[in-house]
Amino acid sequence: MGALVLASARGDCPRCGAPGLFAGAVRFASNCRKCRLDYGQFNVGDGPAAFLTLIIGALMVALAVTLELKVHPPLWLHVVLWTPLTILAVVGSLRVAKGVLLTLEYRNRACEGRIAGGGGE
Repeated sequence: MGALVLASARGDCPRCGAPGLFAGAVRFASNCRKCRLDYGQFNVGDGPAAFLTLIIGALMVALAVTLELKVHPPLWLHVVLWTPLTILAVVGSLRVAKGVLLTLEYRNRACEGRIAGGGGE
């Protein structure tokens, strides 16, 4: 699992391992520059963003409350500290989570679900 997370953080292609999975901070490239794997065929969706925002948000609130109760810093310090820290944590972990999800979809040959039996409507 560690190699999968590391490869996702680097942005390695799930097929050939070449760098270039991402075209931006968290936006996928259209395809691999080396093996031409089409990244558009994978449906990563907004799941990683929603879960990471909730998880990291809860963690940041817990840390902010702990700091407030122990040190009592001024409000402006909370704003200056927690806003960029939260943004960096979400964007950094979102890149890894999206890369992991795309790689797992590729490895497990995930596709859209179908109802067994083929009974049409």
